[in-house]
Amino acid sequence: MEASRSAPLEAWLRYADDLGLSPFYLDRAPRPAPGVSRSGSTSVETEVELPPPHRPPPPVTASPPRSAPPSASEPVAAFLPSLTGASLFEERIDNDTLEQIRTDIGPACTRCKLHKARRNIVFGVGSPLAKLVFVGEGPGHDEDIQGEPFVGRAGKLLTQMIEAMGLRRHDVYICNVVKCRPPENRLPEKDEIATCSPYLIRQLDVIKPKVICCLGACAAQTLLNTTQGISRYRGEWFDYRGAKLMATYHPAYLLRNPAAKSEVWKDLQKIMAVLGLHPKRRE
Repeated sequence: MEASRSAPLEAWLRYADDLGLSPFYLDRAPRPAPGVSRSGSTSVETEVELPPPHRPPPPVTASPPRSAPPSASEPVAAFLPSLTGASLFEERIDNDTLEQIRTDIGPACTRCKLHKARRNIVFGVGSPLAKLVFVGEGPGHDEDIQGEPFVGRAGKLLTQMIEAMGLRRHDVYICNVVKCRPPENRLPEKDEIATCSPYLIRQLDVIKPKVICCLGACAAQTLLNTTQGISRYRGEWFDYRGAKLMATYHPAYLLRNPAAKSEVWKDLQKIMAVLGLHPKRRE
C-alpha cells in the first residue's frame, strides 16, 4: 500500500488499539498456530488479553421508603425515625411560656386557610405543670364555638378516661395539632399541620410532661414523623424530647367502635404505671 494511503490507516488503527478495539480489526490472514510467530519462527506462546465482554449493568434496586410497612418480624421501632436527636422544628426557646406562645399565635391568626371558617382559636387547656399531656388532631364544632379542646361527645369520653386513671381534667393538659377547626371536621392537611404544629412543639417544651398521649393517627404521625397507620405502633413507647410518648385511638373512634375501648384501657394502664397512678375505685 502506498505510504500516503497507509499513514492515515495506521493512525486510525493505533487509535482503535488505544481504545481496546484491536480484536475487531485483526487481519484476515490465517492465524498462526500457537507457539508460532507471524514470521514463522518458534516463540513462547503469547496470550492476547481481550477486553471483557460487554454485560448490561445489574438493575438498581431502590431502597424501600421510610414509610414502608415493616415485616412481621421487624421490630416496630425500626420503621420510625429516631426522636432522641435534634427536632424537626426549632430548638427550644429560652424562657418560653404558654402565654407567650398564645401571644405569638395572636387572636386573629391567618397563617393557614383554616382561619377562613373558624370562630375561635383553640389553644389548649389544663395544668401548665401537667405530667400528662393529651394531644388530639384539631377542634371540632363544639370546640370551635367554646374555644376549648375536647368539649363535645368525644371530649366527654376523654374526661371519663382521665377520671378512670385517677385524675381530673385540670390535672392534665389537653391540646391539638392545629388550633382551628378544619371544615366539616376533616383531617388537617399537610400544609396546615406544617404551619401550626411548631406551636404545639413549643407547648410541649414549656410544659415538659413526663408522658405524651397522642389521640389518633394525626397527632401520632405528626410527632413521630411517620405516615404509618396508628395500629402499627399503638400502645408502644417512644422517647420524645425528654418525654415518653404513646399513641392510642381517638375518643371519636371509640364512639364509633366501642369494642376498641378495652384496647385503649390497656394503653392507659401502661401510662398509669409510668406515672404511678392507680385506677379510680368504683363507689
